[in-house]
Formats: sequence, structure tokens, C-alpha cells
Amino acid sequence: MNRSQLVKATAAHAGLDAKMVDQALKGATEVITAVTARGEPVTISGFAKFARVDRPARMGRNPATGAPVRIKASKKARITPLKGYKDALLTPSLAPKLAKGVWPPAPAPAKASARKAPAARKTAAKAPAAKAAAARKR
Repeated sequence: MNRSQLVKATAAHAGLDAKMVDQALKGATEVITAVTARGEPVTISGFAKFARVDRPARMGRNPATGAPVRIKASKKARITPLKGYKDALLTPSLAPKLAKGVWPPAPAPAKASARKAPAARKTAAKAPAAKAAAARKR
């Protein structure tokens, strides 16, 4: 599911306008990104925790030569799924129920084409491999 599909499904499930859902989703991601960039964690209860992790500088070893190597300090993103999300993932009966037709979306009606579809080619059926089966039995 990509962003546009998420927006459409959320709008259909909540009964909202897709533009409003898109603006809300964009706003939520911007706030989460800005707050975690400052080093403060953001927790959406029952779903996930977003945090920045500062890794200090340390000494490591080159696996090929065994020589010591200095590894510089870095910042990493950490997203931790919380209990409600993990429970729904592992036990689908605990997952929220979506409105009918929200996901998967109904297929779009096929356009009538002016050209006829090419006829399917028939392939010759292969003969059974009797010799190979007999050779294996010996």
C-alpha cells in the first residue's frame, strides 16, 4: 500500500474527504519528523514509538585484517512497534475491522478496447519422462 492508497482507504473508512486526510497525514508526518529530529520521542499509543538514537564513537575491528578501526558517532532513527500493533499483526482477529470495500479497493472497470485481443497460443504438451523415472529406480 502506498501513500495515495492509504489516503483513499482512510478517507473511505472514516467517511472523510481524501484531501483532508492527505493534509492530516502530511501534517502528522511533519510533526513526528520535526519532534524526533530534536531528540524527543513521539509515541502513538497502541501503534508505534518514533525516536532518535545517538550512538557514541567507539573502537571496532576490521574483520579482514583485525586492525582496530575508529567508528565515529552517529544518529539513527528507531521505530518500535507497540503491543497493540504487534498483537493485531500476530493475531488477525484482534485487528480493527475495516468498512466493506475499503481494502482491497474495488477493481476499476476495464476500458473496452477497439482492437481484439490476440488469440492465445497453444503449446505442445511434453511427453512424460519415462526413461528418467526408470533410470532412477535402478
